[in-house]
Amino acid sequence: MELGFCIVPSLLFRAQRRLGLSPTQLAVLLQLADFWWDAARKPYPKKTDLADRLNLSDRQVQRHIADLEAAGFVRRIERRASHRGKISNEYDLSGLIEKLQVLEPEFRAVVEDTRARKKAVARPGFKPKPATTDTGTATS
Repeated sequence: MELGFCIVPSLLFRAQRRLGLSPTQLAVLLQLADFWWDAARKPYPKKTDLADRLNLSDRQVQRHIADLEAAGFVRRIERRASHRGKISNEYDLSGLIEKLQVLEPEFRAVVEDTRARKKAVARPGFKPKPATTDTGTATS
């Protein structure tokens, strides 16, 4: 945890197939998310950093990002430094967020339905055994 962490909604993993994401495209999105340290500032990793992390060539990363952009998951925003010219792109992931928001109600309904079915088949009057302490006595 000291090296940092990235919070990613489980829905992204559960909906990967529905979103039409290949394993590599999902990995690219996860890498972009790992560079998104501040909600107010979009991630801007270098393609070479993404390529190193993913064991891909710069060109492969560029193609995957172009595919993700064409599918509406990301939007590349060109960044320029006044004295150096073009620098790494910024990546807007709002398209991914919007796609997950559209799918969320459907996935939530499945989870709630599953919970309701589990509850319906629970044995009436069943009470779990009380937890015991290390000495073997029951606790309340």
